[in-house]
Amino acid sequence: MSVPEGLELSPSPQGLHQEYGNLFTSASLLFLHRLVSEFNNEVDQVLQLRVSRKAHLDASGGLPDFSPATSHVRDDPSWKVLPVPPRLQRRHVDVGDMAPCDTPRLLRALRSPAQGLQIDFDDGNCPTFHNQIKGIHNVCKVVHNQFPNVPDISQAPVLMLRPRAWNMVEHHMLVNGREVPGPLFDFGLLMFHCGKALYNCKSGPFFYLSKVESFMEARLWNNIFLWAQHQLGLPRGSIKATVLIENVLATFEMDEILYELREHSAGLNCGIWDYSASFVNKFGHREAFLLPDRSKYVNMEKRFLRSYMDLLVQTCHRRGALATGGMAAPLLPPDRDSPASHAVLANVTRLKLLEIKAGVDGFMVYDLHLIEPMQKLFQQHTGGDNQLHQVREDVTGGVTLHGLKYNIGVGILFIHAWLSGNGHFFYRGQVEDSATAEISRSQVWQWICHQAQLEDDQRTVTRAMVVGLTQEIMEELRGVTACQTVRDEERLQTAAEMFLEVVLKRDFPEFLTTYLNLDHTFLSSQAQRDHVARGALASKL
Repeated sequence: MSVPEGLELSPSPQGLHQEYGNLFTSASLLFLHRLVSEFNNEVDQVLQLRVSRKAHLDASGGLPDFSPATSHVRDDPSWKVLPVPPRLQRRHVDVGDMAPCDTPRLLRALRSPAQGLQIDFDDGNCPTFHNQIKGIHNVCKVVHNQFPNVPDISQAPVLMLRPRAWNMVEHHMLVNGREVPGPLFDFGLLMFHCGKALYNCKSGPFFYLSKVESFMEARLWNNIFLWAQHQLGLPRGSIKATVLIENVLATFEMDEILYELREHSAGLNCGIWDYSASFVNKFGHREAFLLPDRSKYVNMEKRFLRSYMDLLVQTCHRRGALATGGMAAPLLPPDRDSPASHAVLANVTRLKLLEIKAGVDGFMVYDLHLIEPMQKLFQQHTGGDNQLHQVREDVTGGVTLHGLKYNIGVGILFIHAWLSGNGHFFYRGQVEDSATAEISRSQVWQWICHQAQLEDDQRTVTRAMVVGLTQEIMEELRGVTACQTVRDEERLQTAAEMFLEVVLKRDFPEFLTTYLNLDHTFLSSQAQRDHVARGALASKL
């Protein structure tokens, strides 16, 4: 393997030497070096734009609005995105939060009747070097039909590849002395090893783009797509990407985002928990934006999220773009005939029917057992591959003790999962990931900041209350995490301390994942795991 001048790469994670060698060839490293060198400055610029927009909102006390500078894009009814390939036209039910390093679950999903799989290197994945290498290599094996007893890639559920968002960096590769942006690392390796094969079998390359905040970020992605297609000899417009609208600022630029990606657009997606968390991110210091209990007041039955989805569907369908809803996180109990199972299915059906009636063209589920019931729901209430024909022209709460304790539990368990090398976990019958952790810790921080009152007994949410409740629920969390050893207990206590550190800060950390990915405790925990693995291997030898 020849390493280009100016590129530094960490050694292989323990146990992945073959996968590492397959991914990091002289040609792939040259491709990555050129990709990062070409776009590093533009990545810096869009991240600086985020900071300046936030600073302007804070300083002015203003609110976002539709920009007069881009009114010509919004007001022009003539333009539309290019039609998507046949394999993207009918995706009623995708599987979400598919961490690609979880090989058994990935293979089960490939054998499932799902129409698509969200291959998630972002929200549902802990981005250790081990997980990234294992996950990208697994995708390569799927694309090149190297797993036995799964459908050919041309017949399997279509892969929707989700690289990390712009706030994440890859610590294990440097180009010209700087750590590489996480999404460029993921996208570059996936495109280099899989792009042509996916295009040749008419099954991609298709992507999800996370946490986009402005049309300038969409323009950057479009330029990256054009560059990669040219480098790999693929026709212009081969790549298709769905943008997750997970930020309140992006909701004011949805037309512009579609316009920038009009050759490469696969539509827009509703990311409801990151979207909700973005209100705290951008306006959390303002008492008027106190977000109520998400477990009781923040769902698709309430106007807050319903109006967001209505606008997204209307914008997409007016431009000929697909609009997809969020992910159903509940898990069906093992006994499918039990009252508990029927209750979970009824709740998911009720909420997803609201999305179907809003006009979405598809949505995601986590539990593979929900795929067929939700596909039947689409068949019963829609008349074709999608709902592009529906061009939408139409278009209070408090804090509870239960919601506060639930948010604390989710926040601690997410950090615990990351310290364990996992990107998602299960809690009280649902899958939780970085999106739900973001809204959970955001609400706890905001409720302390504004001294919100509990509906239950009018007590004020304070620092002391949150610390006390954290101690109170630790016994439950020990059971959830199956604490059995001193090391298990230490890891859970560390997670609780890190959670309190985040929610008690004077200033709001913008992204929990960024905070953790740069935190010494998380980084040292991964280094320790590698050290232990090497020691165990040496003892066997």
